Amino acid sequence: MKFRNAIKEFIIITFGTVVIATGVHFFMLPSQVSIGSSTALAMVLSNYIPLSVSVIALIINALLLILGFLLIGPEFGAKTVYCSLLLPVVMGIYEWIFPNFQSITQEPILDVTCHILLVGVGLSFLFPRNASSGGLDIVAKIMNKYLKMDLGKAMAYSGMAVALSSALCYDSKTVVLSVLGTYFGGLILDHFIFGVNIKRRVCVISKELDNIVDFVLHDLHSGATLGEIIGAYDRTPNMEMVTIVDKNEYRKLMDFIHKVDPKAFVTVYAVSDMRYQPKKKQQP
Repeated sequence: MKFRNAIKEFIIITFGTVVIATGVHFFMLPSQVSIGSSTALAMVLSNYIPLSVSVIALIINALLLILGFLLIGPEFGAKTVYCSLLLPVVMGIYEWIFPNFQSITQEPILDVTCHILLVGVGLSFLFPRNASSGGLDIVAKIMNKYLKMDLGKAMAYSGMAVALSSALCYDSKTVVLSVLGTYFGGLILDHFIFGVNIKRRVCVISKELDNIVDFVLHDLHSGATLGEIIGAYDRTPNMEMVTIVDKNEYRKLMDFIHKVDPKAFVTVYAVSDMRYQPKKKQQP
């Protein structure tokens, strides 16, 4: 079972890395827009350092990999080493098949849009599996772990300096596109990682609470928690139901509540992560 899971994980992170390489080669490099990444930084530095973009990117990735090993752990580093090596290999294959490739859209704004979408999809396969394609996303993972910052925002902040560095060698339009692309790329990454798994925590106070609880348990086949609450104004005790549902279940639940008790008091919270921490067994 462990071997099968390892093969599955290997295929997933390989696919994610290929998607990222596709976005970089076909959309970022032709447009010369520096959307926060080690490849973008290498593209800027290649104008001043007599080395190729790939060599500069390799040096940057190597330094960040060492940092990842020290601050995040060997598992993250091992997977990221693989992805960091695979990414330039895939790009090299693309360069061999499509030499001197020009922009497909002939429009930098469309190139930026396609790039951030593809990279967002690719990274959403890597980050949940404690992997990275190397480069600045290692910095984002470190910020996520130690600063408790959303991965999308961490990517945006760590990449903004790279985007601004494009002012050293490109025109103002390219700089603006680099900054905007880096910012919106972080937001899209955040959506791909958390948005598809978003759930809702629904709290209900109603005179028809028994019917609502029954609907949650037997129609939605979901769980619920009941607790007594006391109103601050008149000190009247009430029962409150708390349940966590997905998007489809939420719509059905709200329709049912509106049907049985339109005056029910309902509060809703977005939930992106749920974890159960089992109690440790005490040693006899």
